[in-house]
Amino acid sequence: MPGNDSLENLRALVVDDEQEVADAYALRLRGCCKVETAYSGEEALSIIDNSPVDIVLLDRHMPGLSGDDVLEELVERDFYGRIVMVTAVDPGFDVLDLPFDDYLCKPVDREDVLAVVDQQQQILSYETLGEYFSAEAKRAVLEGELSAEQRSSNERYAELVDRAERLEHRARRLLGDDELLHQFDQIEREYR
Repeated sequence: MPGNDSLENLRALVVDDEQEVADAYALRLRGCCKVETAYSGEEALSIIDNSPVDIVLLDRHMPGLSGDDVLEELVERDFYGRIVMVTAVDPGFDVLDLPFDDYLCKPVDREDVLAVVDQQQQILSYETLGEYFSAEAKRAVLEGELSAEQRSSNERYAELVDRAERLEHRARRLLGDDELLHQFDQIEREYR
């Protein structure tokens, strides 16, 4: 596995209507991340609704809710994670309209599954870190400029604090290394 020890904290979901295929991909990922399987689009959405998922490996051609339908639903729900289509459907120009993060054509070997998960984990980690730094910078500005009483009575500030805490928790889980988080705290910020 390309040197990323934080994959053990990653949560992946493999979605394929062919149970053997989903189980095979899940088996390839066991030991490097937490992995669940879903054998339908409906089941995938239920899992995502009820537990945190970072990366979805999604088959495109499924009965009921297709992978394209699941993808559309995840976008509507503001899914915060990475989506990799893993499918036997040969891509055409239709993929230009699909909001996935990567596309693998079956059959996919073990090394490619592991490599794409590692790559998507790194991207998600840095996206989360960037969003955390942005939220934390806003919080630092407000804490430097406004009194505790002013801040405590503002609903948007409370939402910002909550969001920053969730992003920090996720960044720590995904990165597995606090060094980048500490870099934010080392910047001198003086207000007033």
